[in-house]
Amino acid sequence: MSATVACPDPTRARPRQRRTEERELLHAYHEMGDSRARDELIVRYLPLVYGVSRRYCQRGEQLEDLVQVGSIGLIKAIDRFDSSRGVALSTYATPNIIGEIKRYFRDKGWAVKVPRGLLELNMRLESVLGLLAGSNHRSPTVTELADAVDATPEEVMEAIEAGRSRNSLSLDHRLSSGDDDDERSPMEAIGSLEDGFEAAEHRITLEPGLDQLTPRERSILHQRFFEGLTQSQIAANIGVSQMHVSRLIRRALAKVRAEVELREGKES
Repeated sequence: MSATVACPDPTRARPRQRRTEERELLHAYHEMGDSRARDELIVRYLPLVYGVSRRYCQRGEQLEDLVQVGSIGLIKAIDRFDSSRGVALSTYATPNIIGEIKRYFRDKGWAVKVPRGLLELNMRLESVLGLLAGSNHRSPTVTELADAVDATPEEVMEAIEAGRSRNSLSLDHRLSSGDDDDERSPMEAIGSLEDGFEAAEHRITLEPGLDQLTPRERSILHQRFFEGLTQSQIAANIGVSQMHVSRLIRRALAKVRAEVELREGKES
């Protein structure tokens, strides 16, 4: 009767061998500080990072960017891994990679920097919004959302407003009003500095003082400062000397200044 020899199953031996090698690499890194062992572990688990990152590619970020972020989570997992817990490195690394990618979307994926508290509240609102809409068969009110996330209505409104900062619009993006021939970019809609606003403020400030002048004094000031006439030209127009025009201008300006200062003193 011939004896039979059991052959090892290569499909079982390979994972067992891989786990043994990983334990040796972890021991070499954590116990002896071998950085090459750490690099080897990172290379071995990069496919895991790619697999996790592909789940989040449809959120508008490039795969390579997500892989870089996920690799940070992998490195942190390798550095913090405790083999005495009895779990595989892949089991421990996966939530670290996912957490790092989600943190990236929370902190870096927004067009405008938003405080972390508002980011977290906005995410909680997104998670309960669909549940409330499904159970109530309508869009939830601000008060209902506030009760669901344990926040005030004001905080909910602020978080909703912050959620609009997730994406930005380029200043070169063409905006259409319905007519294809009437497209403009936001840059073209930005107003320019209007000098008339400053002139209007000056007129409002000077108006009480000008009301204290006689018609002759207002005419002289208008010719001097609005029409740009010289004192000699004004003197010829009203039939007096140039020196007398100079005195009239100083007297009129003193009246205006005194009235303006009096009004400003009362307002303050």
